[in-house]
Amino acid sequence: MVSTTGNERRGLWAVALAGVLLMGCGGDDDAQQQSSDASSPPPKKAQVMEMAKRDISLDKSYPAMLRSDNEVTVVARVSGNLEERHFDPGQQVEKGESLYTIEPETYQATVRQREADLQSAQADAELAQTNADRYQRLLKQNSVSVQQRDQAQADLKVARASVAQAQAALDSARIDLEYTDVEAPVSGMISLSEVNLGNLVNDGTELATITPLNPLEVRFQLPQEEAFELRRQRQQQGNESITAELKIPALPGQTLKGRVEFLGSRVSESTSTVQANAFFDNPDGMFMPGQFVRVELDGVKRFDVFAVPEIAVTQGLMGPQVYVLNDENKVTTQTVQLGDTAGPWMIITDGIKAGDRVVVSDPGNISAGASIDPQPFNGDVEALSSAEEGEAAPGNQTQQKGSSDADSQASEEGGA
Repeated sequence: MVSTTGNERRGLWAVALAGVLLMGCGGDDDAQQQSSDASSPPPKKAQVMEMAKRDISLDKSYPAMLRSDNEVTVVARVSGNLEERHFDPGQQVEKGESLYTIEPETYQATVRQREADLQSAQADAELAQTNADRYQRLLKQNSVSVQQRDQAQADLKVARASVAQAQAALDSARIDLEYTDVEAPVSGMISLSEVNLGNLVNDGTELATITPLNPLEVRFQLPQEEAFELRRQRQQQGNESITAELKIPALPGQTLKGRVEFLGSRVSESTSTVQANAFFDNPDGMFMPGQFVRVELDGVKRFDVFAVPEIAVTQGLMGPQVYVLNDENKVTTQTVQLGDTAGPWMIITDGIKAGDRVVVSDPGNISAGASIDPQPFNGDVEALSSAEEGEAAPGNQTQQKGSSDADSQASEEGGA
């Protein structure tokens, strides 16, 4: 039987104790691993949209100023005293309505004189015709020379020319007489009179301005890229007019409906824009030329573009970004370049490609690397935004309740 010394027994006890300690440590590690697995949150549910190019409608707005396409300035066409005015300033006048009378007696006398001149010329022409006929007969009888016959024919032509000249002078006098009654060239609202009654006016003197108020026109400038897209859209729609809405900043809530009638065919070298115009019905005459307005085009489209709900775009260190899922349904950030805003949609010009899966719901509670349980997005952006707003409040309340429970537990433990 082998005997052991005290030192040897102490060594065996140390080895045994070390083994027990190692077994204990291994058990703690397994417990911690199991606890960690149990505390890992499940993948968060989020709506995901798979990227594919689409045509998307925009609501574009452009500054402009109202104008009346047929506004005219009434001017005097003859000289004379302004004898009568047949309208009240600011009233609606109709085309052909008499506005002023300019000393017609003088021009009536001129017409009578021109009529007398015409009658005299006609009498001379009749006499010349008679002489020409007689000389033609006498020439056949060898009673006059050929030269005499030719002179009679020439006198007849001069007489006829005098008749034509007298007739033209009479026509001119009659036109001047008509101009003494100044008529409205268009229908519209007339301004204050520029000349008082009794004053002498000359040919070209401005008398008043008539402004048609229905329809009204606006001319505005489109960036060349947007003009290109608009022209493309009109071609696809068979050159149909693009509808437009007119808004007046000074009169909130007041709008007019109209249509785009013209889109320019060249780009301005100075502004790189294309001119367009639109007409708006204004039956009540509520709006007036010179007002600053904004023209909003309805149904303008962008073709073959990527678009995501505006709520899906967040601001990152490198600029605007979206959350994209990888093959393992984990979140990655992707910096993007933004284009036009189309209501609740945002056009993406660069940074994503077809087939990318973009998280479109609750981006504020998502971080890179998080696991996602993807849910299909049905395209209802308004419902998506409403759902996010509805979830925000209960989340805050749950967080506050959790904080309160933790504070209570800490207080109890401290008291114990």
